[in-house]
Amino acid sequence: MQGREITVNALKYDGSLRRHWTAGVVSQTDELTIAVGRFEFDVNHSDLGLIEQGTVSFEHFWKDRWYNIFRFHEPDGSLRNYYCNVAMPFALDGETLEFVDLDIDVVVWPDGRFEVLDRNDFEENSVKFDYPGDLIEKAESALIELLSLIDAGKLP
Repeated sequence: MQGREITVNALKYDGSLRRHWTAGVVSQTDELTIAVGRFEFDVNHSDLGLIEQGTVSFEHFWKDRWYNIFRFHEPDGSLRNYYCNVAMPFALDGETLEFVDLDIDVVVWPDGRFEVLDRNDFEENSVKFDYPGDLIEKAESALIELLSLIDAGKLP
């Protein structure tokens, strides 16, 4: 239902909590949930730099895609960047949306520059957590799909 608040849990492959936050549901269909969150304080992110308090994140989660996409806007409303997570499709149970983050990320800047991040984390965790072969294939396919969307200028 639109307008309600949910808790978003990003999990590691073993089910442990990686991070969590609260977001408001903007729209929801059987296949896609779009939520919006707001940074309550400044965050220094190792890849994104300073994310100011008041930055807004529009978060797109698909049931049939192995990634999710966050569109960050500065407090003044201007586009800050996109942050794309290679991740398993989400599950929504009542007021909690959960997804397994598979480490590979892509940051896209307003001028179109992009960078693939954390491939080494994916490779290390694929050994640590013994990722099955089909999961590795789906993650790699998701990255190719994301890069194709970026190249075509079709991020949400």
